[in-house]
Amino acid sequence: MALLVAVFAYFWPALHGYAITGASYGARVGCSCRYVGGRTLSDCRKDFEAGMAMITLSEDPQARSVTARFPLLARQTATYREGSGCVLQPWND
Repeated sequence: MALLVAVFAYFWPALHGYAITGASYGARVGCSCRYVGGRTLSDCRKDFEAGMAMITLSEDPQARSVTARFPLLARQTATYREGSGCVLQPWND
């Protein structure tokens, strides 16, 4: 058990970093596809790179934002702003 905890602690920074990067990419691509491209959110998943199957997308139409989640590790939101496109919200680490 102690070995498992040690291995998890060793790899945590890399896992968390990859999860944040994936969620950020997913939020930005999903938001741009939805609010700049005018496509449905389910259609926007086609734009994801291989290996991003665990990233889920949800939208808030009133805020014109898309949130991407990597289960248990990361969540990131991108909001559409007229003239700027989709902008990621600051990280809350």
